[in-house]
Formats: sequence, structure tokens, C-alpha cells
Amino acid sequence: MNNNKLIEWYLQNKRDLPWRKTKNPYKIWLSEIILQQTQVKQGLPYYQNFLTHYPDVQALAKAKEQEVLNLWQGLGYYSRARNLHYTAKDIVTHYKGTFPKTYKELLKLKGVGEYTAAAIASFCYNEPVAVLDGNVYRVLSRLFGIDTAINTTEGKKIFKQIAQKQLDKQQPGLYNQAIMEFGALHCKPARPKCKNCPLATDCLALQTGQTENLPVKVSKVNIKQRYLHYFLVEWQDHIILEKRENKDIWLNLFQLPLIETGSNNHISSKKLEKLFDKYNITPLKKPVIQETKLHKLTHQHLHITFWRLKSQKKPLQNVSKSTLKNYPLPIVIANFLDNYIL
Repeated sequence: MNNNKLIEWYLQNKRDLPWRKTKNPYKIWLSEIILQQTQVKQGLPYYQNFLTHYPDVQALAKAKEQEVLNLWQGLGYYSRARNLHYTAKDIVTHYKGTFPKTYKELLKLKGVGEYTAAAIASFCYNEPVAVLDGNVYRVLSRLFGIDTAINTTEGKKIFKQIAQKQLDKQQPGLYNQAIMEFGALHCKPARPKCKNCPLATDCLALQTGQTENLPVKVSKVNIKQRYLHYFLVEWQDHIILEKRENKDIWLNLFQLPLIETGSNNHISSKKLEKLFDKYNITPLKKPVIQETKLHKLTHQHLHITFWRLKSQKKPLQNVSKSTLKNYPLPIVIANFLDNYIL
């Protein structure tokens, strides 16, 4: 692969993104965590908002977790936000507020995997370590005609070796940015721009007609079906919110009172009475269904039913509707509340 052509393409075609104008490890780290499982267009306003609230790692470390989760609302994969906050406190407490400066040391931080450590080490400190994300896998698999699945142990080993061999050791940060951007904008998953590709003469997939078939990925996702019933319980200008504390999706976020049922999606009268007793609810009328929704996560499909009812007396764990913006909520619940009571 011609690294000079790749870097030349990058310098002419790269997007104007704020984290590319700095070598501040805090800002690079923040951008990389936000962009995990998130497209740049969606992540950019979150990045800017976080920097406004927490301009440095010390400010983030001092924040309350609920505040961090609230800013994260809508990005999903909330473990990223919890790890972000934990790591900020860890850096302040154990690293005197200074980010580790090597790939190996960066790997010790919670929530920082091989890709993120390589990105920070190369972008900020020019350490010659190659990044491997979905874009890089795609570019390398096509250029070298590799049909070994990228999500297997063998595949990861092969691609790691090739990525490190191809890395421009003199300017690793620039090279890493270039190959990722090339995969994002030019060597795209669908309809790659092969006709005007600067690397066309090096691309085995193009020469053998395998571009659309690479990279190969083994499907391992087992989708779990869950049936969730949320209750919007209103008393005057208050509703009930509860905090999710079990090790499950949306840990430490707030939600409406919940009953989870089996595949028959039927709520027994016993479960309903138990919910009413738990929160001291005395319904004025029977609960009514307000909305049903299918909410898809990576490994779970959530069949959600929103119920609505009014209580004759003040229930437990109630909050004023005017303060709801202070509580981090799963986006599916936040959207429901926006539509019906805010």
C-alpha cells in the first residue's frame, strides 16, 4: 500500500473536526469514547457539550454521575458514560491529573481498549502503534484480499500484524487518521468509490471483484426478546421515577415504574397489585395503554408498552414534572415523556 498516496488523499479530503485540531489527550480521549458505536454527525454536539460543561479532566472528575449520564442521554451504551466518569476520577486520583503517555499504560484505564489506546498514543504522543476500527478492517481486507473473518481470534491476529506492518512509523498519528477517514468516506461499506480510488492499483479486492464481499464478519448476535411495561403514574404535577440499579441495560438511569413479563406479554393482577403497593398508588381508574413501541438494542429487542394512570393519593418516589430534565432517562422513555407530559 502506498502510504504517501493515502496521506495525500487525507490532507485533501479530511473532514474539519475539532478533535483533529488538538493533541490534548483529554479531548482526544473524550472524542474517541463518544464516537464508539456513534456516528460523527450524532457525536459532535455531545463532544462540544461535554467540553462546555467539563473543559478538562479535573472538571469531569468533580461532576456527579447523574449529571454525566444526563449529558449522555440519547447516545446509548451508557456504560461508556459511567466508564468515562470513573476514568476521569482515576486519572485525577492516581495519575495526578495527567494522562498516561504510552499505549500500554493507557490500556490500564477503564473503558480504554486497544483501539482507543492506540488512537490516543499515536495522535497525542506519536507512538508508532496502529489503530484498528471497522474502517481500517475494511480498507485492509479489501487492499490485501483477506477473507478471514474480522471478528475471530485468527482474524484479529492477522489484521493486527498487517496494520502494524503498514503503519507509517515516522508519522503514525497522521497515518492512523488517514486510513480511518479513507474507510469512512471513500472505501465505504456500500458503494465504495473504486473508480477514482488513489489505491486502486494496490487493491486485490478490486482486481478480483470481491470488493462488496469484504470484509467478512461471522454473525454471532443472539437477539433476546424482552417485554417491558412502564407506568406513567400522575398525581397533581408529579410522576413516579425510579433508579435502575441492577446490572442490566441503562444502569443508574431513571425510569418509570416497570413490570417485565414473559413472552406472553400478559401482566398478572398479582404483579399489578404488587406495583401499586410498592409505590402507594391508589388508581382513580384502570390503567390505559398510551403507546406501544419496539426499541432495538444490539443484543436485545424491547417490546415496550407505556401505561398511564392517575393516583388518588401522593405516591412514593414522586418527582415534579418541572424537574424531569434533571434526571438521566433512557431515550425511549425521555421521548415518551416529551410527547405526553412536557
